[in-house]
Amino acid sequence: MPAKRVIPCLDVHHGVVVKGVSFRELQTAGDPVALATRYVEDGADELALLDISASVEGRETFVDVVRRVASEINIPFTVGGGIRNAEDAYRILANGADKVAVNTAAIQNPDIITGISRRFGAQCAVLAIDAKREYYSGRVWFQVYSHSATKPTGLDAVEWAVRGEELGAGEILLTSIDQDGRRTGYDTELLRRISDAVSIPVIASGGAGDLRHFLEAVKLGGADAVLAASVFHYGVYTIRQVKEYLKTHGVEVRL
Repeated sequence: MPAKRVIPCLDVHHGVVVKGVSFRELQTAGDPVALATRYVEDGADELALLDISASVEGRETFVDVVRRVASEINIPFTVGGGIRNAEDAYRILANGADKVAVNTAAIQNPDIITGISRRFGAQCAVLAIDAKREYYSGRVWFQVYSHSATKPTGLDAVEWAVRGEELGAGEILLTSIDQDGRRTGYDTELLRRISDAVSIPVIASGGAGDLRHFLEAVKLGGADAVLAASVFHYGVYTIRQVKEYLKTHGVEVRL
């Protein structure tokens, strides 16, 4: 079984790393290059760099930040936000990224997933899904939101994940809007539903606040990787501490 990955996430807004709660109430967390360098030294397996305002503002991704981060790190990193077609993806990859994550653009034009996958390989195509719990006729379902979790789409997250894999996505970055930034734990029900429905890796995002949350995402949610932001940015835990905790509880990690 492949080792589980621990991935710090840098949400970037106008060149600065920020973090909020459920995508709102943003607070500054630091410089992206400085944080990226720190996380490499701390043992991160990968890095996620997300331009959280690009889709909302209708602009291209922050290529200059991507280039600066790439020049300072030696681990794989994924870039998302504002990628609207294969040419945008090429620009990001050419400036040092290893993968590109698409969310809003894929919802508007699902063929973008296939285009990126065919041109650069499925390992480069990450489908990012921001999902929120909804209730209908006594049942729970998870609705996909676009534009940095501001617009409901009517899409069922599980069905969209399956469709994304069929279109060529090689990985899913799954964020719980309800749990994001709250440090009360990942939405393991959401994770389990999607990890059971697809055969590609699923990255858990949204809600890490305690070491046991990382373990729950893997054990209960079936996640292949755990992503977190605020607990790392503000020094609640180090990546090393998370890995050692997982290893102590029988989860294979790279130390």
